[in-house]
Amino acid sequence: MVRNNILAVDIGNSWYKALVSDGGEMFEYQMPNAIALFDEELYEKPYDDEDIELEENLIVEIKSSSFVDKREIFYIGKAAAKQRNVSFTSYNNQKTDEVRTYILLFAMAAYHTLLSNPFDTELEYKVDQLGVSLPTTQYKENKEQFKERLIGTHTVIFHKVPGIKEPKESVVKLTIEDVIVGAEGACAYLGLTRDQDTLAITNETLVEDSLKGIIIGDLGGDSVDFIGIKNNKPVASVEGEAFGINPFLDVIMQKVSKNELYQFNSRSELEEKLAKGQSEWYVEPFAGVKRDISKYIIPQLRSLAMKYLEHFDRVRSRSSEIKGAARYIAVGGAVDIAQRQIEEAAIKWKERGRPIDLYYPEDMANLNVLGLMILAKMNQFRNENIDEFAYTKI
Repeated sequence: MVRNNILAVDIGNSWYKALVSDGGEMFEYQMPNAIALFDEELYEKPYDDEDIELEENLIVEIKSSSFVDKREIFYIGKAAAKQRNVSFTSYNNQKTDEVRTYILLFAMAAYHTLLSNPFDTELEYKVDQLGVSLPTTQYKENKEQFKERLIGTHTVIFHKVPGIKEPKESVVKLTIEDVIVGAEGACAYLGLTRDQDTLAITNETLVEDSLKGIIIGDLGGDSVDFIGIKNNKPVASVEGEAFGINPFLDVIMQKVSKNELYQFNSRSELEEKLAKGQSEWYVEPFAGVKRDISKYIIPQLRSLAMKYLEHFDRVRSRSSEIKGAARYIAVGGAVDIAQRQIEEAAIKWKERGRPIDLYYPEDMANLNVLGLMILAKMNQFRNENIDEFAYTKI
């Protein structure tokens, strides 16, 4: 039987990206990875409900056996990023152990059903199949524990919901029936090679390249997740590294704050600006005053690019299974931002006699969540031919 409600969530250190297949219809969401404790006394009541965007006023309380319930209430996403006490991810954070992971994941799922039923105060939503990802550095040790914590029923209470009468609360009882955990990078390979609807292989050339070997470098916030693909399956000898774009974003934010008197609310706000291209690399610390901040950005992206290629070179050199790979693929939101600098760094590597000819696929920032949706759908047919699937041998 085909299950109706499928949820795929890419748990990024800067962004949570989600795809929801609900009754055959597809929905897409993204939310900054930011939380902040809510204080009733400091809450500034908006003048009118019509002035409030729900996404910018998400205030949630989670009741779940996944973590110790302290009855705390949090701003999440864009709402959290505007708070002085905002909490972002720490370097090399362990996703399965952090309360923020469950707060954001459960709230994001419940947010979907709240949008579909904006004036209901008591809701139930069942996720038949959830697909989530972990960095390759955490996947092997933590995937089973993560799965166990996610399965079950969790209560999400949305506070201060615009359009709802006092006490302005909507409660969503979220039930997760089954979970499949994928490794970042391997999910990107699924997104590159399979069709979202039929799940059939669509990129025969890439699958053929895998006979000789492929290395994918998925560059994110706090990790670069390398996956080696051989004969259409991941190999054990290629692993990720605790390295990502977040420390470089932090340096940019510090320099802009110090020298231009402008404070970014979050890394995700800066990332959005970077993704728009250099024409948008300015800030307005005062009305009508524009400051070019490219002089703080470019050196950091160049440093990131060089270190990314250093990791790539080290990975390809130490794996006996993947030596002489036919294809090197660069994916991830950070690669999307720094592609020009990575291409420039690759020229220097070629001059050194160690060329790294990278392939940059389309929609590289979303390949993991696209692959996760495919992975979740594939898991529905686990008894048919599971050995065919790319994630099974990680």
